[in-house]
Amino acid sequence: MSPRIALATARAARGLDEDMAPLLAALQAAGARPSAVDWDDPSVDWAAFDLVLPRSTWDYSERLPAFMDWLGAVGACTRLLNPVPVLRWNIDKHYLATLAAAGVAIVPSRFVEPGDDAAAHLDALLAAHPASADVVVKPAVGAGSRDAERHPRTARAAALAHIGRLLAAGRSALLQPYLDGVDARGETALVHFDGIFSHAIRKGPLLHRAAPATQALFAAEDIRARAADADEQALARQVLAALPFDSAPVYARVDLIRADDGTPCLLELELIEPSLFLDHAPAAAARFAACLMRHLAR
Repeated sequence: MSPRIALATARAARGLDEDMAPLLAALQAAGARPSAVDWDDPSVDWAAFDLVLPRSTWDYSERLPAFMDWLGAVGACTRLLNPVPVLRWNIDKHYLATLAAAGVAIVPSRFVEPGDDAAAHLDALLAAHPASADVVVKPAVGAGSRDAERHPRTARAAALAHIGRLLAAGRSALLQPYLDGVDARGETALVHFDGIFSHAIRKGPLLHRAAPATQALFAAEDIRARAADADEQALARQVLAALPFDSAPVYARVDLIRADDGTPCLLELELIEPSLFLDHAPAAAARFAACLMRHLAR
């Protein structure tokens, strides 16, 4: 019998996930019975699926306790990929500190926790990066660039107010210097299936100086196909090798930007519900579908 696969989405993401149609078609061609299902639909019997794949559960950060409960419930009754421990680890951007400790080059990052002296943290970051004209403030748990802003270093009061709003809501804040090279070159996102490189895309700059955070489900993106450079592919392999798990994630998107000296560094690692930009690379959807079918056969 053909395996049933649930591609978990969110009501607010219906019609917005550009990967959904090609992946549904590729899975059908591979012999599966896929369907798009809202992750928070109480009528769904998740045990009836052979595999559940988070695809566009893009509102999870706004409803984190419910989403964490959902991960546990689904993982207890059927196969969830990526596995629950991987998803839970990747939800909080404190994973950047773990990877940095393992020797991975990351965008310099400083975390501010509720109860910390936000001004001291901000001043320390600015002092450590005197050539950076701007600082990025974002929540440690967030998605789609929501609640992320780029502040001029001279707008200290605005940056502190932003940090204060996050802390007052019980959220940790992540501070990073804005690397100017992203304005010209953008980000390089490298997509891997089972640890094997599939394709890469260029993402244009998302954060504009002193602009308010997006109020949409995710910030609008300028996406184009890109050939990943050798040093970018090497760093992506290092990132995946440094993960604290026994095997490579089934799917991963490694987002890199170049530092002021030109070397690549990790901006974010997406293991939960990343856009994989399947239409931007020939046969990418088929490769992903084949990867999932192999896991179902194990």
